[in-house]
Formats: sequence, C-alpha cells, structure tokens
Amino acid sequence: MSEVRKITAVSRRNLLRSATLMAGGAAVLVTAMTATSARADKMAQTAAAYQAKPKDGQQCDGCGLFQAPSSCQLVDGTISPSGWCKFWAKKS
Repeated sequence: MSEVRKITAVSRRNLLRSATLMAGGAAVLVTAMTATSARADKMAQTAAAYQAKPKDGQQCDGCGLFQAPSSCQLVDGTISPSGWCKFWAKKS
C-alpha cells in the first residue's frame, strides 16, 4: 500500500510549477485573443462610406475617433487627416 501512495503522491513543487505554467499560458492566450479581436473590430472603408476628402466642413482630424497620423478607431486602413466617413463625431 505504501507503494501506491508514492506513485499517486503529488509534490508541492510540481503542483506549484504546473499552476504557474498554466497561469502563464492563460495570460499569453488572453493577450493574443485580445490583440486579434481588436484588429477584427475595425470595419472596411467602404462600409463606413469613407472618402479621402472632407464633407460639409467635417474631416477626420476633427473627429474624436481619428488617431494621428493616419488611422481610426473604427475604420480599417490608412486614413487621411482630411478624409471623412459617416461615423464622424466632433472631437471634444
């Protein structure tokens, strides 16, 4: 019976090592999934009715979603500071 206990006994060191590896792996997985979903959330320029010129005095560099020098929080691809899309929202 003592042989059975030796085989099934778990050392504290192995338990802590396994828990640390699992936690680290989970953190890497969550980070990778978050980065992937952040890129996937952007929509195509055609879906946003993006145009490279301003419309009615509104242009991307005056929008709260614009990220200098040439990107947007909602619209994928290169965005011109003087462009416009239907999601334009005045910068506060």
